[in-house]
Amino acid sequence: MTTKERYNGIIAWFSENMPSPETELHYDTPFHLLLAVILSAQCTDKRVNIVTPPLFEAYPDPLSLASATEEEVFPYIKSVTFPNNKTRHLIRAAKVLVEEFGGEMPSDIDNLMKLPGVGRKTANVMLAVVWNKAAMAVDTHVFRVSNRIGLTNNSKTPLATEKTLMKYIPGEIAPKAHHWLILHGRYVCKARKPECEDCGIKQWCRTFEKQQKMYTPPSLVNG
Repeated sequence: MTTKERYNGIIAWFSENMPSPETELHYDTPFHLLLAVILSAQCTDKRVNIVTPPLFEAYPDPLSLASATEEEVFPYIKSVTFPNNKTRHLIRAAKVLVEEFGGEMPSDIDNLMKLPGVGRKTANVMLAVVWNKAAMAVDTHVFRVSNRIGLTNNSKTPLATEKTLMKYIPGEIAPKAHHWLILHGRYVCKARKPECEDCGIKQWCRTFEKQQKMYTPPSLVNG
């Protein structure tokens, strides 16, 4: 199977079976999505969705958060991973939004990455989810799944994975593909116990193909 055939098969299956994937993070404005994505680093969306409603109510816009102290913000997010660092990131990101961008969320990757706590992955999430731009955010799920099913070939870094995926996935569906791979990794192609037999894309999966060859009796392989 060629790389192009693998991509075409996987894209076609997801397009039919998951036509409108969405982020599982709850948010009401681009600013609040930014806060949620920053909080989600090495933390589950479920946990983030528990802590964000009161946080969003207390800080509805960048100006309100930029004026807050760490002692005021910390109690809202103390149950997420690395709460001390994330508290500082949230406040500093809000201050940069106010001071450099007039309280408006930038819509390009370079300016988004000027915000404290915002790396390439977070910036790409914002571009894909808020503006539906041709961007591919590579988190642990996307990185693992892409290597496992054969969309990438032993990719070493998230950036390398991003470049390969964007080479083969049409830009107009890249935002959807980002969610396809995350959700597939979260619920089917799990890190420790992937549910291969119930996987809808197994016929295009490189790992599943290797497993089938491994367990096929030599007599059948040789005819």
